[in-house]
Amino acid sequence: MNPRTTAKIGLSTASVYPESTASGFELAARLGYDGVEVMIGIDPLSTQIDAIKRLVDYHQLPVLALHAPTLLIMQRVWGTDPWSKLERSAEAAKELGADVVVVHPPFRWQRDYARGFVEGIARLEAETGVTLAVENMYPWRAPGRDLQAYAPSWDPTEQSYAHTTLDLSHASTAEQDCVELASTMGTSLTHVHLTDGTGSAKDEHLVPGRGTQRAADLLGTLANQDFRGHIIIEINTRRATSRSEREVDLVESLEFTRKHFVRSTSRRTSFAVTPEGEISELTP
Repeated sequence: MNPRTTAKIGLSTASVYPESTASGFELAARLGYDGVEVMIGIDPLSTQIDAIKRLVDYHQLPVLALHAPTLLIMQRVWGTDPWSKLERSAEAAKELGADVVVVHPPFRWQRDYARGFVEGIARLEAETGVTLAVENMYPWRAPGRDLQAYAPSWDPTEQSYAHTTLDLSHASTAEQDCVELASTMGTSLTHVHLTDGTGSAKDEHLVPGRGTQRAADLLGTLANQDFRGHIIIEINTRRATSRSEREVDLVESLEFTRKHFVRSTSRRTSFAVTPEGEISELTP
C-alpha cells in the first residue's frame, strides 16, 4: 500500500512576494505543487476573481484556499467592514471552488467585531457552506511584557471554532510546540501553513526544517492520522536576490513536505504456535 496520504500540498501566493499572484500560480505549476492558496490583497490582481479564474484555467491548477484580507496592512481591501470582508471571501471561495477560507482573529480595537466573532464565524459557515478556518496567532512581544493584540484570543484552541488553521511560524513566535498545538486543536485542525521559526519575537516564516519547530514530526503525525486537509507552504522569500534563489526555497519546502508527510510503515511481526508449544515467526 502506498504510505502517502491524499492531502494536497499547495503554495501560498504570499510565498513569492514581492512577485505577483500570477507569479505564484506560474511557480506552483512549474515546480509541481498540487494547488494554490491565494492571499487576498497581496496585489490588486488577487482581488479580481475573474482574473484568478483565468490563471486557474491557464495553469490547470486549482485554488485550494483563500486567505481573507484580515492582515493589518489589508484593513481597506474589500472595504473596511470586517464581516463584509469575510462574506466576500466566502463568496469568492465558492466561485473558485476553494475548500477553505483562512481567517485571522480580530484585533482588540475591533471591539464589536471581536465581541461576536466566534458566533459569527459559525453563522457564516452555516449560511455559506464554506469552511472558515481560524488561524493561530501570537502575542506581540515587547521587552518585559507581551501585548495582547487579538481578541477574543490569539490562540484559537481557547474558543469553540469548528475549524482551525495551524501556522508553524506563528506557533514559534508564541513559543508553542506545533505538534502539541495540533493535538490540542484535535479534529478542528483543517488547514496547515507549513513554515518554521526559531522562537524569535519576529514572525519569521522560514523554510520548513530551517527553524526549531518540529515540522517533520508534525507531518508524520498528520500522515498517520490520515489528515485530509491542505498543507500550504507559506514562507518568506522577500530576501531572495533572484528568481532562482526564490525557487530554491520553494523546491526545498515542497521536497521537505513530501519526504515527511508519509505514514509510518513499520512492520508488525506475526507469530504462530505449534501444538507442541513451539513459537515461529510467520513470513509474509
